[in-house]
Amino acid sequence: MDVPPLVLLLCLHTLLLLLHHTRCKTLNTISPTIPLHDGDVLLSENKNFALGFFSPSNSTRRFIGTWYNKVSEHTVFWVANRDRPINDTSGVISINCHGDLVLHCCNNGSSTLWSTNVLTTSSDNATAAQLQDTGNFILLQRLGNRVLWQSFDHPSDTLMPFMKLGLDWRTGMDWVLTSWRSEDFPGPENFTYRFDPTGYPQIFLCKNAAPLWRTGPWTGLCWSGLFGMSSNYIFNFSFVNDHEEVSFSYWMRNASIFSRLVIETSGTIQRSTWHTQDGRWNELWRTPVEDCDYYMACGPNSNCNPYNADQFRCTCLPGFEPRSPADWFLRDGSGGCIRSPGASTCRSREGFVKVALVKLPDTSRAYVDMGLSLKECEQECLKNCSCTAYTSADERNGGFGCLAGYGDLLDMRTYSNIGQDLYIQVDAAILARLTKKDGSPRKWLIGVTLSAGSILAFLVVLFMMKKRHRRTRPSATPSAAHFGDDESWNMQDIEYDSRTSDLPFFELSAIATATNNFSFINKLGKGGFGSVYKGVLDNGMEIAVKRLSKSSGQGIREFKNEVTLIAKLQHRNLVKILGCCIQGDEKMLIYEYMPNKSLDSFLFNEEKRSLLDWRKRFEIAMGIARGILYLHQDSRLRIIHRDLKASNVLLDASINPKISDFGMARICGGDQVEGNTRQVVGTYGYMSAEYAMEGLFSIKSDVYSFEVLLLEIISGKRNSSFYQENSSSNLIGHVRELISHDNTH
Repeated sequence: MDVPPLVLLLCLHTLLLLLHHTRCKTLNTISPTIPLHDGDVLLSENKNFALGFFSPSNSTRRFIGTWYNKVSEHTVFWVANRDRPINDTSGVISINCHGDLVLHCCNNGSSTLWSTNVLTTSSDNATAAQLQDTGNFILLQRLGNRVLWQSFDHPSDTLMPFMKLGLDWRTGMDWVLTSWRSEDFPGPENFTYRFDPTGYPQIFLCKNAAPLWRTGPWTGLCWSGLFGMSSNYIFNFSFVNDHEEVSFSYWMRNASIFSRLVIETSGTIQRSTWHTQDGRWNELWRTPVEDCDYYMACGPNSNCNPYNADQFRCTCLPGFEPRSPADWFLRDGSGGCIRSPGASTCRSREGFVKVALVKLPDTSRAYVDMGLSLKECEQECLKNCSCTAYTSADERNGGFGCLAGYGDLLDMRTYSNIGQDLYIQVDAAILARLTKKDGSPRKWLIGVTLSAGSILAFLVVLFMMKKRHRRTRPSATPSAAHFGDDESWNMQDIEYDSRTSDLPFFELSAIATATNNFSFINKLGKGGFGSVYKGVLDNGMEIAVKRLSKSSGQGIREFKNEVTLIAKLQHRNLVKILGCCIQGDEKMLIYEYMPNKSLDSFLFNEEKRSLLDWRKRFEIAMGIARGILYLHQDSRLRIIHRDLKASNVLLDASINPKISDFGMARICGGDQVEGNTRQVVGTYGYMSAEYAMEGLFSIKSDVYSFEVLLLEIISGKRNSSFYQENSSSNLIGHVRELISHDNTH
């Protein structure tokens, strides 16, 4: 009986597939006698990584590459034949008679698609190929185990741990990342991520060789414009800049954590780690994202500030003005800024103005001398008429080395609470105008203290008017509805009821996603109650998540108080709560994110303190006063905060104050203005005497704390750490002495 041709073809095809399937195997070495066919897999010793043939996304074309073997999402990080795919499953990678690794197809071996091309003179049995536990695919000379070729020297779109990015001056090797052409095709595209070694080295993300974004220079701790790439408990980093190479690499302190840095087809750089429990890549950071991230967003000699919500994001540097005022008025800063007319910065009593918390300008034309101090750097810059600005080249150990910029200053931006200080050279007239002083420190301290007294007087008068209406002194232990006994609180008291709560409810999964699964990189701080994390919701809103520690009894009491109180309070000078999350053992409060952190981080920091001029300090003091007045008088509940201090005043993007942390606060009923507690809580140095000694707290306790805080705002000194010889032991005593001994000024 004749067999129809179609049936015969189908049988032959099935037989070939069966033969191919039985041939597939797992290898640990490729040798001259053991090639790797399509379907075979080469595994690293720890089985974390695999090499073999694959087809990306929806494509049927075949490529040879390496991927994560233990990651459920198939993630390729290196491709050999990026732009020369195989159209069937006939691909074979083997070692030829010259000891070279070659990729060929079509079963006859005549079509070579890729080769390591090391041109060895060894015999064919002298080399072998292996996949290392780092994911590095290497060709070894068996005698002596010398590496002849390695995939880490030829990156694709991904920077792996222990892989280098940069240049080798000895061999001419250029380690550069290149994006895939599309999700379906790994051929190199026009987005590159590579070192620019001119001037002081930095890394550029380019599109068609044009700068799109840059890291800024290495500060010794991190990149000037990429603060997510710094050593921490999970990552470690290495920057090398010597006569042999300039390179950057990173590695994991815990080898069981998978990490990658990839240049995406969209032209963004993403760094992520794999979370086995979530079964997905968890993004740690991505750039460029904001307008100010992009190269030259504001043109030469200008600074891009993304936090100017109601103003133009571009501002000219000190001593400069817009090149085109008309374009500037229309919010087009591409033309940048030029020196103000008549300005002279060439040995005519000029000086420098500090611009704080910035990404350093493009260092392609910078001068570096690691042997100079910052003061010596200033003198060298003054001697050179072309020097525009200077800063320390290395931020470690307080800063050392000299990094000086010449000509136009390009691609600067401001950060809210990170960055580096840059000193801009200006002429004598501008320097005098920008650094003008108002009297001696002794006089301004007394003068501003007396001026600010009007704020205290205003508050005290209002408080005393209310106090006159008090009928009788409240009992020593107010009702539980207003002053609950601290020891009686427990976890059952704060179980969440979405039907009665004033707070919106957040799913735990949404908060975990927003905070990168509570990554340490997102951690803003830690207290006795637990930790606070920064997060970003799906709609792009930034949040701060206060996560209660499961073992913190004090944290439970604070949590209940904040759930009870702050949801009912609405004022522009109180931190806004967005909702809560109570699920199982997890109890969290979600607040609006304050990019400038707390007031103490500005007041008691020599560098940041300069950002608070007298007008801003007065505005901060008035804002805190308005918040206290609202708590004591204008809110529907009378609240006594009990822990008012600089670290509990947060600053938004415009440095406006918002009172936070109501864990210690108490509610008063009716006209009640004071109470008593068995447990004195708060911070010594900010407590009034009657509260610290007898447990009697009242609205006057908060006024006393405000007085201490006001003096700290004026002086920039901590009350608890202000000690002088032959002086009182705190700031309050010192100011009293100044007023009593010099009250005529």
